[in-house]
This record gives sequence, C-alpha cells and structure tokens, in this order.
Amino acid sequence: MQYRKFGKLGWDVSALGFGMMRLPENKDTREIDEDLATEMVHKAIDAGVNYVDTAWGYHNEKSEPFVGRVLKGGYREKVHLATKLPVWLVKSESDLDRLLDEQQRRLDVDHLDMYLFHALGGKRWLDLQQLKILNWAEKRKSEGRFLHLGFSLHDDYDAFHTILNSYDAWDFCQLQHNYMDIDYQQGQKGVDEAAAKGLGVVVMEPIRGGNLALDPMPDQVAREFARSPRGWKPAEWALQWVWNQPQVSVVLSGMSTMQHVTENLQSASRSGANSLDAHDLAVIEEVRKAFKSLSPIPCTHCEYCLPCPSDVAIPTIFALYNDSRIFGAEKGSNWKYTSAIKPENRADMCIECGSCEAACPQHIEIIDWLKKCDVYFAR
Repeated sequence: MQYRKFGKLGWDVSALGFGMMRLPENKDTREIDEDLATEMVHKAIDAGVNYVDTAWGYHNEKSEPFVGRVLKGGYREKVHLATKLPVWLVKSESDLDRLLDEQQRRLDVDHLDMYLFHALGGKRWLDLQQLKILNWAEKRKSEGRFLHLGFSLHDDYDAFHTILNSYDAWDFCQLQHNYMDIDYQQGQKGVDEAAAKGLGVVVMEPIRGGNLALDPMPDQVAREFARSPRGWKPAEWALQWVWNQPQVSVVLSGMSTMQHVTENLQSASRSGANSLDAHDLAVIEEVRKAFKSLSPIPCTHCEYCLPCPSDVAIPTIFALYNDSRIFGAEKGSNWKYTSAIKPENRADMCIECGSCEAACPQHIEIIDWLKKCDVYFAR
C-alpha cells in the first residue's frame, strides 16, 4: 500500500480508502451480503487500507451498523473511521445531538475520527449557519466526540468557495473528482484551492459511479486507451489520474465484489503523485474528448445562453442529458434531474423566447433540445 499525507493534519493515509456505499447485496433481500462484505473489508484493511467511509443513509441506513460490526476484533484500531451528519434531517439544534448520538450507537464507537457535514450546498449551508452548527461542532469536537471536522459537497464552485472560506478550521473535505468532471461542481479549481488551504482532500466518484469502467467501452474511447502500452483497464486509468495529483489525500472506492478489492489494491500499489508521464496524460485528454464527442447535444457549457429570462438551467440540463446518453445511464436519470435542478429551473419552464439561441456560439437548437430533455427526464 502507498501512503500520502492527510493535508495539514500530517498523518499517513492509504492511497485507497474503502467507501461503504456500494457493498455487495443479496439478490433476493437487497440486504448487505455481510459474509462477503466482511471478507472484502478485512482483506482491504489487512492489505493496508486505513480509511473507511460510511454515512447515515447508505444501504437504507444499514451501512453504519454493518461497519460497526465489521470493525470488531481489532480492525477499528487500524483505520480512520469517517461518517457524515445527514444535514437534510436537521430542522432544529436538538437534531444535531440526536443524530450524532444515533450514529455513534449504530457504529458502536465512543468517538469518530472523521465527521462530515454531508452533501452541503449553498442554500443548505446558509440554513445550517442559522442553527449555529459550527458552534455545536466545535463543542462536540472539544468533548472528543469526533477528532476532525469536514464537509462533502454536491454543488457548484461558488458554493464550494463560500463554504470553504466561511470557516478557518476545516480539517478536510470530500469532493467528486475524476477526469471527466474537471469543470463540474467544484471542479479541478476547487480541489486545488482546498489543498492550498491545507485541507485533506478525500476524493469520491473517481470512476464516476462505474461510468469510467464501462465494459465494453465505446469504440472511440477504446481506441484512445489502446494507444498506450500501459495495458491498464479503464478503471485503473481513472484511479491513476486522480492519484497522480499531489493535492489528493485519499481516493475512495465503493467496492461491490472481491475482484474490485483485489484490482484496486493492485492499482493502489502502483500509485503515486506525479507518476503519470506526458503520454499518459495525453491519453486521458484524448479519452475525455472521445467521450465528449458522443454527446448528443454539442453544448460546451460556455453559459452564453445565461441568464435565461425564465431561469432555465440550460447548460446543467444539457449536461445531465448528455451524461445519461453517453454512459447508458438512463436508469435513475429522472432522480438525478429532479435532485439536481429545482422545479423553477427545469426544461418545462422554457417560454421559447429564443434569446438563448441567438446567443449560442454553437448554434444549438436549444428550444427543441429542451423539449426533448423534458420528455426524457419525465419518463
């Protein structure tokens, strides 16, 4: 196992972390297959993985109790244990203690190593500040209920920048980062900014929920990978691209099979900051272009179409549609659409004024595409 420094905290964290969101399940019951999952987790920790990440809602709230059980027998002492406060359930100050108490009960621990405010966004952060959540967190941290405080994010760069700079004592943050999303959410700019401030940077979705490990890959993408003598599978390319960045502390992988564990451990053993050469990086750049070329809508996210008079989130809608079609991710696309875009910003709010089409440098028939997106996401 390779190890890296965890930001300003300075301790060594394994390059690979075990994310507990995609554990194997029994097909009939949809419950966690605890025998297999236990074998997988123990194999990873025995091989040097020392960062375990879970959350309140993973596996229908069964992940935390499972983690509490799987870390018995000396494994708890070998890892940095992270879980997340489900901030969407916080309606009053009393909810903060209630939720933390329950999480410690589920995990059966007297303290947490890493505690995150889960899935922060700009508006939610404003609401939480009204509840003086940072004062509460500092008090509980001083009591030893958890050792380090961080946040995870699912919003744009502006929201990230605001949250990052609204508190000087963040220890770490957890961000979606992969070679396709360098301009998505906080993007590469946000990763660099967090690292520059000394935060440990925990990366989630390095393989984009499996999208960057498609089998088979689209022909255009497969041809670009084949130009390299590395012989890596697409999943390893995705992981190595993230590990190549010295700004990154640990990369989480939600592993569902023993093969995932074995292959990821092997990949982690080959990892290192600045380990990719110019040719490797060029391959990734061409792969990114090949994926982008498969987009049905030739939107470059330049945002010249904004602001829309009706506040339609045109580039975001098009990005979600393109992703769904490129990666064959029709399943769940409606959920992603409705969770990412507010009703007042969706495609059906278009009044067909045409101002966006007049401003689009790509000459996209935006009105027609919005109609198609509305039908597609309404399925």
